[in-house]
Amino acid sequence: MTLTYIYADSVAVVGPLATFSEPHAYDLCEMHGDRLTVPNGWSVIRQERSSLDSGPTDADLMAIADAVREVAAAPQVENSDISATQRVQEVGRRGHLRAVPS
Repeated sequence: MTLTYIYADSVAVVGPLATFSEPHAYDLCEMHGDRLTVPNGWSVIRQERSSLDSGPTDADLMAIADAVREVAAAPQVENSDISATQRVQEVGRRGHLRAVPS
């Protein structure tokens, strides 16, 4: 389940697991989603999960499989003239972290 707050309306919305990342949304397990309580004066809107939204369809899975097959069948081009250190240049380093250009 995904929990989203609407602060202006004092409402918490609990619904099916979101398909995209939202900065102010929180994913909850079923137990915590069912036991959710809100502050006094707030209300909760619970959107029930539909059996139709149970996951990817057969067409979705076939599209993913076709895309993987297409990439696997494409010829691999490798430029052996460029060394690995030339391909990845470090922009900055701090401790064990480093930033590399995309």
